[in-house]
Formats: sequence, C-alpha cells, structure tokens
Amino acid sequence: MVEARGLVKRFDGFEAVGGIDFTISRGEVFGFLGPNGAGKTSTMRMVACMSPRSEGVLRVTGRDPETDGPEIRRRIGLVPQDDALDAELSVLDNLCIYGRYFDLPRKEIRERAKVLLEFAQLTERANTKVDELSGGMRRRLTIARALISSPELMILDEPTTGLDPQARHLVWDRLHRLQGEGVTLIITTHYMDEAEQLCDRLVVMDQGLIVAKGSPRELIDSIVSREAVEFRLEESDAAGLVERLGALVDRAQMLGDRLCCYGRDGDAILERVLALGVRPISSLVRRAGLEDVFLALTGKSLND
Repeated sequence: MVEARGLVKRFDGFEAVGGIDFTISRGEVFGFLGPNGAGKTSTMRMVACMSPRSEGVLRVTGRDPETDGPEIRRRIGLVPQDDALDAELSVLDNLCIYGRYFDLPRKEIRERAKVLLEFAQLTERANTKVDELSGGMRRRLTIARALISSPELMILDEPTTGLDPQARHLVWDRLHRLQGEGVTLIITTHYMDEAEQLCDRLVVMDQGLIVAKGSPRELIDSIVSREAVEFRLEESDAAGLVERLGALVDRAQMLGDRLCCYGRDGDAILERVLALGVRPISSLVRRAGLEDVFLALTGKSLND
C-alpha cells in the first residue's frame, strides 16, 4: 500500500526526514512513534500527498504522489489531530458536506452517512450540532467523516488524544472494525498502550531517522526484555548492584532517581535484590513496554 526508499524532506536547509525506508502492506495497522520533532508528521504529510518529498522514492497505493496526487487523495481518509469540524452544523450535515468534496451524488452520500452514523454510534445524534458533542463523539465523527469516500487507506494523527479511557477504547474498537474490513491504517500516537493494542508493525523515529522497526512484541523482546523492575535506592545501594545481579538482568538503565532493570523474570530480580541485603526505598515489577524501548534507544521519553 505504501513504499518509501531513501525518503527525505527538507525545509529551508533543515532536514526533517533524513532518508528513511519502510513499507506498509494492505490491511495492516502501521504506527509511527517518536518524540515531537522526530519527523513523524513530515512523513505522514508526504504519504498523504500534502507535502512533496525532497528526495527518494515514494509510492502510495502504487502511485507516485508527485504525478498522481489527486487520484491518491481520493483513496485516502485523513483524520487530523485537530477535528476541524464545522461546529455550527449538525452531525449529519458535516458528513454530507464533506462527501460533496469527492463529487459523490447526494443520494449516495445520504446512504453512506446513515451507515457511518451507525458505525460511529452517532445515529441518535444525527441532528445535533457539533458544538454540543463530547470530545469522544467529535473524534468518532471525525473518523466517520474521513470514511465518507470509502478510502482504502486511513491516516490518523493522534486519534485519541484528550479522550477519557472509555472513549479511547470505543475508538480502538472502531479502528479494529475498519482493519477487519480491509482498510489499511497508519497511526501516530504518544500512547504506548494504544500502539501495542492497535499496531501490527511500527517504526520508532528520532531526529528524522528510523531507529527501530518491527512488531511491538518484537521490539520489546529484542531491545529491552519481557519484564522491568524499577527501584528507588540509596546511592550507596545502587553502586555495583547490576553487576551483582548477573544473568538475571538483560539490561539496566538509570531513569532519573530510579534504576530500571530488565529481564525475563521481574519477581526473580526483586527477590535477588532483597537476598543481597538491599532494601529499596520503593520497587515496582511491571511488564516492559514501548516506552522502555524508546528510552533504551534514545535516552528520552516519547513525550519529550
């Protein structure tokens, strides 16, 4: 569905994307992770035919955005970070007016809008003005609006930012349904649980480059390990502790005032620390995640 080789984007001499390679298969949920300024948005804008590439090869739905931009855009649904809905219009009118941008017949737009209102669980809100909707309802309407043209590819920028947990899970359910219908999804997010729940594969970007790629589980297992144990320790206890833990620890890293040890069995690591006579100020055994992957790769948080 998408192929990029040596993809570069420059702005007035600044290289926002520094020559990256990736492919996205039809029906896949593909994620772009990274801190602000990593090059995610610049990459997404090139894929969405909103910004020309500076160098490299890019194909979207098998076409070149430079020569086939309008045709590609007709086959793409875009969900921006800001909803950009018309607050003075009703939910139904927002869908119908957007459908006219694609030169769809009015009767067909009405039929599609009815189906999309049901998909977004907004049927009972069809005649409600947008400014009366909750944040979760607005987000579902934005996703429904992007589907009015029956796109093959959906690009979603931070699809659940600002939503409460219940609304986020409802959006996740809608996205899973889309994938089940064969729609390819490209997602950027700062929520690591969201990336793990939704993405089949992802890339981690930093300073315009791809620093890791794979499935969430592959990245966690290969770069950190299955479990993590966080310790807050006195300085005297921290010195030399990792070496004393030996093969139980695959990797260790200081995170501010915490020592984080990664291994296959977090409980065994904690038991060994206590057996050595070390008494942590606090400790936490948890499953390692994508946040740990990014910390290991770059030394900073995905939200930095």
